[in-house]
Amino acid sequence: MADRATIRRLKELRAEINLHNHRYHTLDDPLVSDAEFDALMRELRAIEEADPSLVTPDSPTQRVGSAPSERFAEVVHPQPMLSLANAFDGGELAAWHKRAATLLETERFAMVCEPKIDGLAIALTYEDGRLVRGATRGDGTRGEDVTANVRTIRTVPLVLQGKPPRRMEVRGEVYFPRDAFKRMNQQRAEAGEPLFANPRNAAAGALRQLDPRITASRRLDVWVYQLGWTEGRDGPGTHAEVMAWLGGFGLRVNPEMTTVASLDEAEAYHERWLGRRAEVNYQTDGIVIKIDRRDFQRHMGFVGREPRWAIAYKFPAEQATTRLLRIEVNVGRTGTLNPYAVLEPVQVSGVTVKQATLHNEDDIRRKDIRVGDVVIVERAGEVIPQVVGPVLEFRTKAQVPYEMPERCPVCSTPVVREEGEAAHRCVNARCEAQAYERLKHFVSRGAMDIEGLGERLVGVLLEAGLIEDFPDIYRLEAEQLAALDRMGEKSAANLIAAIEASKQRPLAAIIAGLGILHVGGETAVLLAKRFGGVPRLAAAAQEDLESIDGIGPIVARAIVAHFENEGNARIVAELGAAGVRLESDETPTAATPQPFDGLRFVVTGRLETFTRSQVEAYIKERGGAVSSGVSKKTDYVVAGVDPGTKRDDAERLGVATIGEAELVELASADAP
Repeated sequence: MADRATIRRLKELRAEINLHNHRYHTLDDPLVSDAEFDALMRELRAIEEADPSLVTPDSPTQRVGSAPSERFAEVVHPQPMLSLANAFDGGELAAWHKRAATLLETERFAMVCEPKIDGLAIALTYEDGRLVRGATRGDGTRGEDVTANVRTIRTVPLVLQGKPPRRMEVRGEVYFPRDAFKRMNQQRAEAGEPLFANPRNAAAGALRQLDPRITASRRLDVWVYQLGWTEGRDGPGTHAEVMAWLGGFGLRVNPEMTTVASLDEAEAYHERWLGRRAEVNYQTDGIVIKIDRRDFQRHMGFVGREPRWAIAYKFPAEQATTRLLRIEVNVGRTGTLNPYAVLEPVQVSGVTVKQATLHNEDDIRRKDIRVGDVVIVERAGEVIPQVVGPVLEFRTKAQVPYEMPERCPVCSTPVVREEGEAAHRCVNARCEAQAYERLKHFVSRGAMDIEGLGERLVGVLLEAGLIEDFPDIYRLEAEQLAALDRMGEKSAANLIAAIEASKQRPLAAIIAGLGILHVGGETAVLLAKRFGGVPRLAAAAQEDLESIDGIGPIVARAIVAHFENEGNARIVAELGAAGVRLESDETPTAATPQPFDGLRFVVTGRLETFTRSQVEAYIKERGGAVSSGVSKKTDYVVAGVDPGTKRDDAERLGVATIGEAELVELASADAP
């Protein structure tokens, strides 16, 4: 039985990882580096592996990516698009190879090595040789239909050569070539527009544009790396042969793909690519190693959402040393004081870095970072620079520990730090910095999605006194906007139309836009489904909120506190009066009890009526939870043919074992 501290840390990790998944996959706006994210995932995996009873279907370890954007049609993948386990050093790679050898009962098996492209996963479906659909990975099960945008990518064949299967899906990585990315950022700089942080973000943003002409202008490319599925004719027997087969149809396969016979050869390939990664016209963050024989792959299967037969062997993050000149603080939309490092400019991963994140005071103290230190700077995953720590050999007595400011650097209000929280906050809701950040968030793509109302214009409207808070946006008039610098009558009319259209945004987007502390896009979806409207959410008690799977006491308290604030309540009322739709068309989920509510299932063995994904969906749709391991908390083990050790575990722990027919009977019973 896990102790309370472990449970608390588990919930914190899941909440933080869900936030970063949403920012990375849905908003294309990551807050942390790949290395930091990997560290969080590894810590969560370690906790769950130590106590499998803690694993739940909604854990980030059981899913891939984040929910699809509501702006595109949803696509259900016929076969899930899985993520890869990571190895960060030779020891972890050797451990994977040993596990594979044990499962295959032989140490002699060929592997295929290829560069791991840092882009956006895509599934391309062809019927009778013609491209009929392009879909993003999404959460691994459901993605976004971006066919119109995929058709603009020159390296995606619209019609295949030769005689491909009647229907087939191939999977690949869409990426932004380095030279095209550099040219685009030069053009944006000349136009006074903000630069993209890295090619991966720019590629993701380009592929998810509503206007395919924008996608076409970005000059994206693709590498195909895998066969998803076929109908009418199966592919060859090895992965290497499959890739050559796909290349024969005109699909773009990376020529750097190599077959190796041993772990030493795979290590040598990784070492070669570590030295070559800057020479090619695409970003890489490691290599991918796959067991070559497809029958071996099928035999090894999957664990969670990861194939046992493949692994990503990551490159180490690139680092440099420089001097920390000072620590400054900016104020976020919820009043959080966010410290950051101002550095002597230094080149890291080919980019000049002048600033780096420091996260919070605890992080600064844990790393013992002091102004004046020579520090190590890292662009892990080539996204957001961070200060790894000081080089103590260069420290003198002149450097002293850093203290967070006692007053907000913008409005001078005394800051507070709530017990159990890492962040210091400015509690002045009228703080100018908060107003700017809150408004930026409200109009953003993940919230009200008001096209044309970006960061610059938000600042202009604030400075002109035309807006102070959300409802003011809906009081703007075309004449006021047309009088602003660089606007004009047409731009003003377009913006007014976009503002009007935002009144019909989905309820989850509106809840996300309100800027409630700890409530991001995924939590907003849960709240929208449960309450069906902002007024009912505002009236919810803390215990009602905590009863929702995925919402804990900290988030529940933050929601209650938000709506208890008179200013926030006034904002909701004024949004409603302005015509913003605060109700959902869907019936709240709380009114419909499910037969499997509160029950935990484990599925094992080969099923006859259901596929594995179908039976798990069947259970979840009826309120149940699906775990990967049997524990005392398991209510039922659903066993098929060749159930393996999980049925033995069930017998040992006294857990009921049922078949598919009994599962259906259980679902049709009056009570679970």
